[in-house]
Amino acid sequence: MKLTEKLGLAALHRMDPEAAHGMSIKALKAGLAPAPGPVTSSRLRTQVAGLDLPNPVGLAAGFDKNGEVLTPLSRVGFGFIEVGAVTPRPQPGNPKPRLFRLSEDKAAINRFGFNNEGMEVMAQRLADRPKDAVIGLNLGANKDSDDRPGDFAKVLAHCAAHLDFATVNVSSPNTEKLRDLQGKAALSALLAGVIETRDALPRILPVFLKIAPDLTEDELQDIAEVARETGVDALIATNTTLSRDGLRSVHKDQAGGLSGAPLFDKSTRVLARLNQLTDGQIPLIGVGGISTAEQAYAKICAGASAVQFYTAMVYGGISLAAEIAQGLDKLLARDGFDTVAQAMGSKRENWL
Repeated sequence: MKLTEKLGLAALHRMDPEAAHGMSIKALKAGLAPAPGPVTSSRLRTQVAGLDLPNPVGLAAGFDKNGEVLTPLSRVGFGFIEVGAVTPRPQPGNPKPRLFRLSEDKAAINRFGFNNEGMEVMAQRLADRPKDAVIGLNLGANKDSDDRPGDFAKVLAHCAAHLDFATVNVSSPNTEKLRDLQGKAALSALLAGVIETRDALPRILPVFLKIAPDLTEDELQDIAEVARETGVDALIATNTTLSRDGLRSVHKDQAGGLSGAPLFDKSTRVLARLNQLTDGQIPLIGVGGISTAEQAYAKICAGASAVQFYTAMVYGGISLAAEIAQGLDKLLARDGFDTVAQAMGSKRENWL
C-alpha cells in the first residue's frame, strides 16, 4: 500500500463508517485510486458460468450499491465487479447508525437493509458501464413488497440488458424474513420465476444465488438440490453471518450481519461442503474474510472457481484488488498449477 493510501485510510477511520464509505465513493469518482487495470495472466484467466474473467478476484456486492463508480472500479485490478443490491423501488434502508467498524477484529457489522436508489437509477448508470469489464448486479426485494419473489425477477428484467450476470440475494440478515426465502419450497419457486424471466430475455445471462453461512447441514443439502433442479449457474458462499463468536470489539453486540476476518473459516467450510454436495458441478464463488492472496487461494483450493471480497478494503485499501490477484498468480505458479481450475477443490478435504 502506498503512503497516500495509508494516509487516506487513516483519515477515513477517524470518520463515521458510513460517512467514510461515502467519501471513498467520492474519491473514486475524483480519480483518486490506483488504476493498474484488471490484473491478468495465463494462469489467472479463468471462466466461470460462461464468463471470461481476466482474474478470479471480484468485488462483492455492497460497496457500490448504486452503480456510481463502475469505471474506476473496473480499473483497480478486479477481475469482475458485483454492484447492488438493488430493489424495484428506491428505499432508505434502516435507521442510522447502521454500519460499525470492528477494528480489533478486522471486521464490520452492517444493518443497512437494502438502502438503494432503485432499479430505474441503476439501469441508467449501467447503460454507461465500461464495456470491457465483467459486471453483475445483486438483486433485492423491497422491504414492504407484497411479492418479494416477484421483485427479484422485476429487477432482473429491467436491468439485464446491461449486465453480465445477476445474483439472487436471499441471504441478507437485514431485511425481515428475507432469509426465509432460503427454505426449499420458497427458494425453488423464487428461482423458477427468476430463471423463467432470464430465459425470456433477448440475451441469456448467468444467474447466481448468494447464500448465508448460518445454514444447517439439512439446509445446505436442500440448497444444493434446488440449485441443481432450477439450473442456477453458480452459488456465492457466503453472505454475512449472525454469529458473534470470538469478537473483541466494543461493537460486537450490534445487530446486523458480520463480515470480515472472523467469517473466513466458517464461510470456507460452507464452501467446501457445497462443493462436495454438488460434486463440483456447480461453480462456487467464495466470499467471506478474504484479505490476502493466501486466503483467496485457500478458497479456491476449498472448491471456489472465483472469489470476492469487500470488508478487507476498509483496512487494507482498494489496492488490495491488484495485490491479491498478483499474489494469487504467484501461489498458483509455486504449486505447479497452470490454471485456476486445476487448483479448484485440490484441498477441499481440509475444510470438511
